[in-house]
Amino acid sequence: MTATTTPPNTPQPPRAVVGVPANASPPLLAGPLAVANAGHAAPATPATGLVAPGRVEETVDNTAGADGAAVVKVRRGTFKFANQAGDLVTQANAFTDCYLVDNQTVAATSAGNTRSRAGKVIAVEPDGVLVAIGLGY
Repeated sequence: MTATTTPPNTPQPPRAVVGVPANASPPLLAGPLAVANAGHAAPATPATGLVAPGRVEETVDNTAGADGAAVVKVRRGTFKFANQAGDLVTQANAFTDCYLVDNQTVAATSAGNTRSRAGKVIAVEPDGVLVAIGLGY
């Protein structure tokens, strides 16, 4: 296909919430960050190789099931999370990556490549960091 010379129609799907198969354990709580671990949603942890698809929208307890036996709703967007003391995200980090500390905390650095990327810093406020999370951010 050649480059367009007229305004194209580039529709955006209205879905900001997606269903993701849940890990067998531990439970996913509504509100914190989720990560995709081998394709299954799990609570965010300080580990490498994880992808943060969004914020958990509903509590799902799949501890009695196998991986993927339950589905959790995950929303992409911009959300406020706690700022890690000792590795604070500052306004100088705006529009750069921040990193997962746990399911509700982000940090400025990967701590020597021991943390996965959470998303993009949008702003820093006194009570937390606004982070754009989800695929495409």
